[in-house]
Amino acid sequence: MPRGLPKSAKLLSLAHKALVDMNLSPRWVPFLLDAAHEAVHWSTVGKVGATDSEIMAFAAVNDYVVLTDDLDFAAILASTHHKKPSVVQIRTEDLDPNVIGTQIVAALQRAQKELEAGALLTIEADRTRLRVLPFAIEP
Repeated sequence: MPRGLPKSAKLLSLAHKALVDMNLSPRWVPFLLDAAHEAVHWSTVGKVGATDSEIMAFAAVNDYVVLTDDLDFAAILASTHHKKPSVVQIRTEDLDPNVIGTQIVAALQRAQKELEAGALLTIEADRTRLRVLPFAIEP
């Protein structure tokens, strides 16, 4: 289990599966698995050259939450007005799971219900923002 997580973290049910985007290290997969989250890296389930839209479609059909640091996924959510898949954006300079992973896992646990229903979770070094999907259409 990652350092700094309470022992009770393993008792949480797997509410969502994480699809780790190509722009994040495959090292995120074992880190998330150790924290009791199902996780796969896109390179193991899809084409390396796939578009963001293809990744989003796969995630929606297979009930994954996309874990990324790519802002294009939020733009896709905004333009399509879909409720799924949920997207978790990591917006920190250091993307190493050994550095930021505990904060990511804690945010996933806090936003569990919203991510199940459809949400954009943005995690920065000093704050976390949550937007429920679909995004409201501005008049």
